[in-house]
Amino acid sequence: MRGFSDDERERIRTRFIEAGRKLFSQYGIGKTTIADLTGEVGIGTSTFYQFYDSKEELYLAVLEDEGEDIAERMAAEGFFELDDPRETVEQFLRFVMDEIETNPLTRQLLVGDNIDRIRDQQSPADRREERQQDIDFVLSFLGPFIEDGRVFGQDPEIIASAVVSIPYLTLHQEDIGTERYPEVRDYVIESFARGMVREGHSAAND
Repeated sequence: MRGFSDDERERIRTRFIEAGRKLFSQYGIGKTTIADLTGEVGIGTSTFYQFYDSKEELYLAVLEDEGEDIAERMAAEGFFELDDPRETVEQFLRFVMDEIETNPLTRQLLVGDNIDRIRDQQSPADRREERQQDIDFVLSFLGPFIEDGRVFGQDPEIIASAVVSIPYLTLHQEDIGTERYPEVRDYVIESFARGMVREGHSAAND
């Protein structure tokens, strides 16, 4: 079994990320085989394990890459330069919920048995770290508003956790009713964002 140089390993990992994004988006984790992935990359099936312990580990790597791309797009749209807490929360929730609704890769993770397969590969410590990363990301833009008293609540992590929980509404479109869902989504986003901002501290229009 020949080894790979550092540059070769980096190129192959990049190709695995691209292959994973394509195949996981189309078929999910369960129906995507390691042979499918290595076929896309152009290497032998057994060589996969020189890079990842499982396809679930690759999926997590793909999601991490996807998350970085999302953050870059948010920055490019000026999201992190907003100075109104209500507008910031509304735009964040709309962005994330649009992503879940329209990005097949993101949605694949959250439906069916995909999320269970991923969780089975993670230790409790891994899951705690993942949740903390979500909280820390929200606090990276919401923290200053909390510190200067513009957001209701005392515990920053509770506030951030509440924000992180709202996008899961997208998983209940059928329960809500597909025709009614868009209006319900907008109502929840607007009501939540308005309710968390202390009176007199938001420039957003009612």
